[in-house]
Amino acid sequence: MDIDLYEKSGTEIIRELGKRYGIYRRKMGITQREVAERSGLSVFTISSFENGSSTGITLASLVKLLRAIGFLEEIGKLLPDLPESPRSLFMKQNR
Repeated sequence: MDIDLYEKSGTEIIRELGKRYGIYRRKMGITQREVAERSGLSVFTISSFENGSSTGITLASLVKLLRAIGFLEEIGKLLPDLPESPRSLFMKQNR
């Protein structure tokens, strides 16, 4: 994906995610049918996500798709734990 995602629309970002998902899936040797069986989603939904024709994927469906190819741990990168704030650290030290 491009570094400056803020210049892209949500639809463009989802299309890129779908294409990237398809690349990962194929490199792992997993078929869309296997993903459908593992995720409970239809082959049509998976195909539409991968080819960019459907950009209305839900977060719940994305979680199912990531789980189906063994990449669920990557979801944590969406909102990683934040380090403790300097103010909070200062307050702890001065107690």
